Amino acid sequence: MSKLSIAIVGLPNVGKSTLFNALLGRQVADASNYPFCTIDPNVGVVEVPDDKLQVLADIVKTTKIVPAIVEFVDIAGLVKGASTGEGLGNKFLTNIRDCDAICHVVRHFSDPSVVKEGSVDPQGDFEVICAELIIKDLESIDKYLDGNKNNAPELKTKKYALAKKLKSGLEQGKLAIHLDLDDDEKILLKEFFLLTAKPYFIVANVDESVYQNFSSFSFLVSNLSSVVPVCAKTEFELSELSDEDKKNYLKELGMEKSGLERVIQKAYETLGLQSFYTAGIKEVRAWTINQGATAPQAAGVIHTDFQHGFIMAEIVSYNDFVDNNGWEGAKTKGLLRHEGKTYIMQPDDIVEFRFNV
Repeated sequence: MSKLSIAIVGLPNVGKSTLFNALLGRQVADASNYPFCTIDPNVGVVEVPDDKLQVLADIVKTTKIVPAIVEFVDIAGLVKGASTGEGLGNKFLTNIRDCDAICHVVRHFSDPSVVKEGSVDPQGDFEVICAELIIKDLESIDKYLDGNKNNAPELKTKKYALAKKLKSGLEQGKLAIHLDLDDDEKILLKEFFLLTAKPYFIVANVDESVYQNFSSFSFLVSNLSSVVPVCAKTEFELSELSDEDKKNYLKELGMEKSGLERVIQKAYETLGLQSFYTAGIKEVRAWTINQGATAPQAAGVIHTDFQHGFIMAEIVSYNDFVDNNGWEGAKTKGLLRHEGKTYIMQPDDIVEFRFNV
C-alpha cells in the first residue's frame, strides 16, 4: 500500500519541530524559541516500535528485521486567520490537506524562554486550529453548493444533500469527522477532501513533572483516549541515548514506553492500520495493511502478483508461533490454519502465501 502520512499541526512555538526531531532521532527541523522558525514542511519516515519483531527473529534465527513505518510531516505553525491567508495560512492548510491524518500538538507547560502570545491554554489552542480548519472547509462546501444550486431538482444528488448537511454541521462548529453520517454519506464525504474529515489525535507537550499523572489535567478530559502526553524536549534527549540507557531512564520515570512510542503507535492506530508478519531465515518483516483487509489484499502489499494469483494463506497467530518455537512446532500441534480469499486479516497474524503467477 502507498505510504500514509500524519501532519504535525499546531500554533507557532508549541514544540512541533522538537517533537518531529525527536521522532526522527536527529535534528531535521529548525526548533527555536520563537514563532515561524518552520516555513516549509519537513517530512520524515519513522519506524513503528514493535517488540514482537526481535522475538520472531530470535526464533527463526535471522538478523534482518524490517519494521513497519509511518510518515510524519512537520507543518509550520498556524495562526488565527490562517484560513484567510494570515501567516502564510493558505500554504500551510494545503500542506495539511495533502496528509492523511492530523497530530494536533498543544502546549501544556510554562516556560518564560518560549515566545508565545497569550497564556498557556491547550484547550483554546486546539479550538483555534479547529476553527481555522472549519472556516476553510466551509469555503469549499459553499463553492460546491454555489456551483450546483441551479441544477434541476432531479440532478441535485445525494452529494448535494450531504453538502448541505456538512454546511449545517460546520456552521455549528462541529468537525466533519464527528457528524452523524450513514455509510453512504461517509463514502461521499471523501469526495470533498475536507480538512475536518481527517482522523486526528492530540499530543500535549507537557512538563516532565506531570508525565505520569496526565489524567489530572482538566484539558480535554472527555477525549482523554485521544490525548498522548509527551515532553518533546525530554524525548529528543532520550532519542540520543543508547537503548539500555533509555530503558533505565524510563524505569526511573515509572514508564514502560516512551512518549514517542505512544505517539507513533497512536498515529498508526489513527490511520486505521495494522501489521501482519512474515518470518523466515532471510528476514522478519512487519507489513502494513488497512484494518479489515482480506488475505488477498495483504498478499498484494508484498507484490501485486501475489494478490492476482492468490490461492490461500497459511497463518499462525503470534502467540502460537512463539509458544511452539516457530512454523514446524505450530504445524505439529495443528495450529497452522489455511485461509481463503474472504479471510479478514487479524493483528499479529504470521503468514505464508500460496499463489499462482
